[in-house]
Amino acid sequence: MNLVTPYREADAIKRLQVAIKKAIEVLGKPLRVMEFCGGHTHAIMKHGIDQLLEGYVKFIHGPGCPVCVLPMGRVDLALALAEREDVILCTYGDVMRVPGSKRKSLKDLRAEGKDVRSLYSCLDALRIAEESPQKNVVFFAIGFETTTPQTAVLIKKARDMGLKNLSVVSNHVLTPEVLRYLLEGPELKVDAIIGPGHVSTIIGTLPYESVVKTHSKPIVISGFEPLDLMQAVYMIVRQFLEGRALVENQYKRAVDREGNTKALRLMEEVFEVRESFECRGLGSVPRSALKIRSEFEEFDAERRFSFKLPVRREHPSCICGEVIKGLAEPTQCKLFGDPCNPSNPVGSCMVSSEGACNAYYRYKRTNP
Repeated sequence: MNLVTPYREADAIKRLQVAIKKAIEVLGKPLRVMEFCGGHTHAIMKHGIDQLLEGYVKFIHGPGCPVCVLPMGRVDLALALAEREDVILCTYGDVMRVPGSKRKSLKDLRAEGKDVRSLYSCLDALRIAEESPQKNVVFFAIGFETTTPQTAVLIKKARDMGLKNLSVVSNHVLTPEVLRYLLEGPELKVDAIIGPGHVSTIIGTLPYESVVKTHSKPIVISGFEPLDLMQAVYMIVRQFLEGRALVENQYKRAVDREGNTKALRLMEEVFEVRESFECRGLGSVPRSALKIRSEFEEFDAERRFSFKLPVRREHPSCICGEVIKGLAEPTQCKLFGDPCNPSNPVGSCMVSSEGACNAYYRYKRTNP
């Protein structure tokens, strides 16, 4: 059974292209639509959806890439932990290549002999901790709500197993609060939002309703195939034609209003909301991230270790922050392509497989 082909059916996409363009001609102006999720950015670029709707829909790339929004201070924190001889630092793959203030990455430290490990599943850290009782195993957790439940399971299992040498740095970020913060700022000019599909499988569509009520901008949750995204855009256009601003769900095969209640209970049990958290490009965003509850404080690496971090230094020519805020396109950066590319990233937006700079490099370059 092919689960992809029905969502790439060319005739259906062409019909939606015609319908969207006709509807926008009725509106009398093009629409500026932000796709929050980096996975959507890559799908839009890879399948040429921006070109199909050129002149009618302008896609603004949002901050929904977990590696991209990781601020320099948190990267430096991971590097400081990895430098310790008593630590095995574990994290997800893309984090390994993000440069810190001294232009070194975790991948560089691993090449120098530090024990830094890339994991496919955070639960692999349990085995590593069991096999290395003389070391402190630290899992450097990142991600929006999609990956947060797994980290909660890791912490609960570590407690159940009685592991004393495992701890977690939580960098988990909350999508609705970041989106709310963006829309409250005066700089970003968008008409509507394509909401993240993967995140919404966890949180559902309910948390977006207050955002729409406050800002009167349609949000349509979308899947990741070309037909998904074209349908999501059409649903947005229909809302404008009908004078509505609602949360709508195109991705009904995976998302419902209430979300994954079991995953949400796990998150609530293990984590609580931070008063503020710094996101790259956005600065300090109120109540936008999660920290480990005091009931699980023995597994909180930020309480277990003390750090002396370098003064944070962003590359002066990197515009990742502006890209993350939707205020600039990657090709406007003087570093784009040379020297900054996926093999030699200067900024986090070029590192991640969900980063906008990475997407432009892969699908939008005009030079070989």
